[in-house]
Amino acid sequence: MRTAEIVFGEFVLDSQRYELRRDGQAVPVEPQVFDVLAVLVANRRRCVTKQELFEAVWGGKFVGEAALSSRIMAARRALGDDGESQRYIKTVRGRGYQFVGAVTEGVTDSAVEAPGGDAEPTVEQRVAFCRAADGLRLAYAVAGEGPPLVRAGNWMTHLRYDVESPVWRHWVRDLSQRYRYIRYDERGCGLSDWDAPGFTFDDWVDDLASVVDSLELDRFPLLGVSQGGAVAVAYAARHPDRVSKLVLCGAYARGRAVRAVGPDERRAAALDLELARVGWGNDDPAFRQVFAAQFIPGGTREDWSSFDHLQRRTTSAENAVRFLEQFAHIDVRDLAGQVACPTLVMHASGDRRVPVQYGEELATLIPQARFVALEGGNHLLTAGEPAWETFCAELDAFLAG
Repeated sequence: MRTAEIVFGEFVLDSQRYELRRDGQAVPVEPQVFDVLAVLVANRRRCVTKQELFEAVWGGKFVGEAALSSRIMAARRALGDDGESQRYIKTVRGRGYQFVGAVTEGVTDSAVEAPGGDAEPTVEQRVAFCRAADGLRLAYAVAGEGPPLVRAGNWMTHLRYDVESPVWRHWVRDLSQRYRYIRYDERGCGLSDWDAPGFTFDDWVDDLASVVDSLELDRFPLLGVSQGGAVAVAYAARHPDRVSKLVLCGAYARGRAVRAVGPDERRAAALDLELARVGWGNDDPAFRQVFAAQFIPGGTREDWSSFDHLQRRTTSAENAVRFLEQFAHIDVRDLAGQVACPTLVMHASGDRRVPVQYGEELATLIPQARFVALEGGNHLLTAGEPAWETFCAELDAFLAG
């Protein structure tokens, strides 16, 4: 795993905060521009081919050379470079590009140091691609050995970035130590195709089916987090022969628009969409921090900053609105009653994004489901809180039982 900061000239490239700084001040760059620059800096001892950049930044999906050229131009502008001087980014004609700036600090292949001073183990994963039922390309990753554990796709993931991001890296790190942990970027997100013609709840359930079918999994436990919980419930109800056990965390049966009672709750549901429309692509993080305050209110400053970067990196403003529109109208109450496998439902008691009563409702709807209340108020569990240890212990005991 790479060290967070690489220094060259007056610039710092910080992969931990997903930030380029000049003389201590953040230089605004779009996510794909940052990715292009990060790949070039990491491979600075050689020329990086265009195909390598297409694979690393766009997941290998087809994009024209004009898209890459525009990102190179934007990276040069951010560095005060241009196509003539090429102080930092050199064009290797007919092949690709090479970073030629002098790096004065930074090591690129060490482990990340944990808050307690111990180095976190590097997570090794295999990223691959499959096709959804409608032909759209889906990216999935496999990490670890042992019995399989599949996580249904949920909002705001990026398979390559998640192993470094404080938002998700402990999920990948800890679960891959005990399981063959399988996860994927849902359509419109991360390394999966962003230009998705279909964007419905049924598309998400079908995408889960496409991933597990491509891996030729016969029977497996299924994990659903947040809105991915509803997807997992629907898949388990429709494929009772495939899901051995179901684990849900921060999940719900009814989206905000479905469960809204009265004008105040309906206005709150509509505000989500307006914030995404106005603030997602804005350089001012104030809009996006509203989401951070709901998802991880008990997080550290680093958690909030990482969540902000995660939002911008994982999907577009247009897709963020599409996601939120679909989330608001989720309703799996009927399907929940059809789940036949053993089920464990966990939910933070002070969850601000999805109040705990909706997790309790979901557990009540699923026959013989067991409910565990987790201490804290974070919708997405952070590495340092007691709820994460409880979640892992309960999950392990449930899957082993």
